Amino acid sequence: MARNEKTSKRVGTAASKVLRSKSSSKAAKSAAGSALTQRPDRKKR
Repeated sequence: MARNEKTSKRVGTAASKVLRSKSSSKAAKSAAGSALTQRPDRKKR
């Protein structure tokens, strides 16, 4: 993945739901965590 590519907001939201789900597999949670790591940082107000 190129340095300028980031995970979209839609994918980030889906990944968050996977991480919060108790029924998600360990592999799914690992992939979701990886996707969230690639989200841009939130801007401070």
